[in-house]
Amino acid sequence: MARGKVRTGRWNDQLPPDSGTRILVCRYRPRGVSKRDETWDEWDKDLGPSPALHAAVYGKGQPAIDWDEYRRRFLAELTCDPGRYHLRALVDRVAGGESVVLLCSSACTDESLCHRSILRELLSATARRRS
Repeated sequence: MARGKVRTGRWNDQLPPDSGTRILVCRYRPRGVSKRDETWDEWDKDLGPSPALHAAVYGKGQPAIDWDEYRRRFLAELTCDPGRYHLRALVDRVAGGESVVLLCSSACTDESLCHRSILRELLSATARRRS
C-alpha cells in the first residue's frame, strides 16, 4: 500500500487542489474567517500545542521558552491522551495512502520554528515504519 504524503503550509497559502486533505492544526481557529471562507477541510485543535504551551512560547505571563524546550514539550503533548488518539488516527490515514497538508496560522512564517514541522516529521517517520 502506498504511503500518503505529508505537506505543510499556512491556512491562507494557495495550494494545488490535489495537494491532499487540508487539516488546520492550530489550537485556535483564525479570527475573522467565516465558515464559507475556510480553506481547510478539517480542523483538529488537539494536533496543535496546548493553551499552556502556546502561552509559554509567546511568553504570556512567563518568560518565553526556546525552540528546543517547545519541541520537547510539544512532542510530550502529542504522545499523551488526547493527543495520542489524534496523532494515531492521522498516522493511520497517512500510512493508508492519504496525503495531507498540515496548516497553521497565517502569521507563522517560519515553518522550521512551527509545530507543523514537528508534526510532519513525526507523521512521516511513523507512517514509514508502519508501511
